Amino acid sequence: MSSPLAEPMGAQKRVLVCQHRTCLNQGAAAVLETFQAHPVAGWVITRSGCMGQCGNGPMVRMLPDNIWYCRVSPKEVAEVVERHLQGGRPVRAMLSPHFHADRSQPL
Repeated sequence: MSSPLAEPMGAQKRVLVCQHRTCLNQGAAAVLETFQAHPVAGWVITRSGCMGQCGNGPMVRMLPDNIWYCRVSPKEVAEVVERHLQGGRPVRAMLSPHFHADRSQPL
């Protein structure tokens, strides 16, 4: 299995949802199921191994955008789907500060 941090082949749009131990304990299985229940044309929803952000999960990474969301709950998935996957606008309030330290700057 390739690393979840590796860049994707081509321009395929993917939603990676961490399914490693800590994220699973924080509800990542339900987050993955909720994304899968809201498919969007052009996006592939997939499980991921550890993203190296244990304790900040459930972690979700959007490729090829390289947008990282932290502490995602199933209730927040609909907003991510509507605003990011369908609208092309990341949900700033949910961005991981580790990867997006200045959330006021354009992405």
